[in-house]
Amino acid sequence: MAEPDLAALWEAHCRHEFETRDVDATMATMVPEPYVNHIPTLTGGVGHDQLKRFYKYHFVGGNPPDTSLTPVSRTIGKDQLVDEMIFAFTHTTEIDWMLPGIPPTGRRVEVPLVAIVRFEGEKLVHEHIYWDQASVLVQIGLLDPAGLPIAGAETARKVLDTSLPSNRLMARWAESEGRPP
Repeated sequence: MAEPDLAALWEAHCRHEFETRDVDATMATMVPEPYVNHIPTLTGGVGHDQLKRFYKYHFVGGNPPDTSLTPVSRTIGKDQLVDEMIFAFTHTTEIDWMLPGIPPTGRRVEVPLVAIVRFEGEKLVHEHIYWDQASVLVQIGLLDPAGLPIAGAETARKVLDTSLPSNRLMARWAESEGRPP
């Protein structure tokens, strides 16, 4: 029996979530009792009914219309896939899963996001989704980065363009200038 094409399965799942916005089609890509955990905000669902409720009322239809996913890297194992991407949107709707309880600010957000997805055969078992919540809060104006070791959209830009400078948040970086590596 041929190994399932995990990339194609994941891409179909994401297409249903973000393009067709079809909850039933999204759920059909998953095992009978899946789970999703958005780590920074503890949102998602465990089991079919809870996850379908989450998708239907708090995720699939709640993402802003200009939401985009820009692939950066992908690692595929026997039954697991890790996707690194840039998740971008304009905060024009309340985004329950990423910014629960925060009214729209109209601000643009670009944040690196990592999805760790496990499969059983041709179905998704779980998603663990990670992003830097401080970066998101800086970009929507809820967190002042002054004096804190955090950044905003620069984090996404640095992932896409390695020529951008590193170590700007390190006040002591200049102290090592001219020292042997």
